[in-house]
Amino acid sequence: MNPRQVLDQKHGLQIIDVREPDEWAGGHIEGAHHIPMNDVPARLGEIDRDRPVVTVCRSGARSGQVATYLAQAGFTVHNMDGGMSTWQRQGLPVDGSTVTPKPSTGLRSLFSRKGRGT
Repeated sequence: MNPRQVLDQKHGLQIIDVREPDEWAGGHIEGAHHIPMNDVPARLGEIDRDRPVVTVCRSGARSGQVATYLAQAGFTVHNMDGGMSTWQRQGLPVDGSTVTPKPSTGLRSLFSRKGRGT
């Protein structure tokens, strides 16, 4: 699904942004739900199985992997072609929300705990 189609249909879609928190904070699609890629399996319950899903990342690679995973889990899902890089190149609106997303439980979190005595 291309970025223009996502924008035109976004009110009927669940947009799941799978980028890391720092990428999300740099700008995202208004109304998107932030679930970093590594957190998706543990947070499947946050995604409505009755509404189509569009996955988004920077270029479309990570979100493509998540789209495949969600499809195998029974979701109707599309990956956004070209990711946020294409979205922004096309001049489509970006929300630079100051809402703090939930921290990732992926590898980055594991590495950040090293040396803290935990």
